[in-house]
Amino acid sequence: ALTEQASGAYDGLGLEVLQQPDRSLLVIAPIDDTPAARAGIKPGDIIVKIDGKAIDADNVDAAVESMRGKPGSPITLTVQRESSADPIDFTLMRETIRVSSVRARGLDPGYAYLRISTFQADTGSEVQRKLGALQGQGDKALKGLVLDLRSNPGGLLNAAVEVADAFLDEGVIVSTKGRLNYANAEFKARRGDLLQGAPIVILSDSGTASAAEVLAGALRDHKRALVMGT
Repeated sequence: ALTEQASGAYDGLGLEVLQQPDRSLLVIAPIDDTPAARAGIKPGDIIVKIDGKAIDADNVDAAVESMRGKPGSPITLTVQRESSADPIDFTLMRETIRVSSVRARGLDPGYAYLRISTFQADTGSEVQRKLGALQGQGDKALKGLVLDLRSNPGGLLNAAVEVADAFLDEGVIVSTKGRLNYANAEFKARRGDLLQGAPIVILSDSGTASAAEVLAGALRDHKRALVMGT
């Protein structure tokens, strides 16, 4: 589970499901470009069988786990859809699912919204790629950024350092100190601010923790961002 969180990848179908009070499995959404999405499974579908075996209160946890498995292995889901009188069977092939920790979109012209839900191995590069796509060239330079870190529980410290470095030209991002020499480290920003000094507002709440606090604290302490929230 720790490796999955850090890498943002797992082997399965690409489904977000919710266990309902009656222990049935409701599809919240298929993740884009995954076996579930390509097969045509839709939000609101209820998974009633897996490989022909009915899901009930006694086996629902095992059923959820069984949707994961070796890439290339087949699985058949039977779903009940509101628009269909009869259950529908979908046969899918499991594959490695990559979940992005970064979402970005434009707000008013010149302003961007960037959501980081956790810090994975590729979060730093994803921030640069998605902001670069929004920023474009020349007169499309961003005038400001809303950085949403609400309910971000943290993750890999080096990924948070990479993101902080993307918005800072210099200064210490974070340092660690311990009783043994190997625990002592200092991470400094290198020249190069993606936004060229454009203002940043960070949204935080009581769930903004660990590496997310490191990022918020570094940008605030260097007067690079204003932190709004708890």
